[in-house]
Amino acid sequence: MQRVFSLLVDNTPGVLSRIAGLFSRRGYSIDSITAGITAVPEFTRITIVASGDELILEQIEKQVRKLEDVRTIKVLKPEQSVYRELIMVKIKANASERAEIISLSEIFRAKIVDVEKDSLMAELTGDQSKLDAFLNLLSGYEILEIARTGITGLSRGSEGVTFFD
Repeated sequence: MQRVFSLLVDNTPGVLSRIAGLFSRRGYSIDSITAGITAVPEFTRITIVASGDELILEQIEKQVRKLEDVRTIKVLKPEQSVYRELIMVKIKANASERAEIISLSEIFRAKIVDVEKDSLMAELTGDQSKLDAFLNLLSGYEILEIARTGITGLSRGSEGVTFFD
C-alpha cells in the first residue's frame, strides 16, 4: 500500500539529504519525493509517497517525526487532499502526426510547450491516473523523453494549517 506524507521542515542545507538518508538507512521505499519553499522562506514543504505494509508506514511516520528539522508531518488521505503531478513528454512527430498528437493533448488539457520539425513536447498536470491515461494513449507514438515530478499535495480546507510567527 502507498501513503502520502506532507512534511513542513526547516529550510536548511542538507535537510532533504537527511530525510532521504533516514529512508535509506531503514530500507524504506520512496516512490516519489518533491520539495519546495513555502510562503514563509524559512520552511520547505516536502511531499513523500512511500510504500509498505501498515506497520512499515507507521514506522516511517514515527521516524520522520523524530528528525530535528521536521516541524510537522501529515498523512494526506486521498478523500481529504488534492494531489497533483507534472509530466513533460517529448514525442517524435512528423508533420502528419503533429495534428493527431495536438488533438489528443487538447482532450487531456495538456499544453504543447515546444514544437520542432521532428518532435513536440507536451506538458500535463493532474493526478497519476490522468497522466498514466495520457501516456497510454501516446503509446502508438515514439516517446523520446519523459520527465515526471512526482506527487505533491495539500490537505483540503484551512483546518490543520500550521502557522508560524
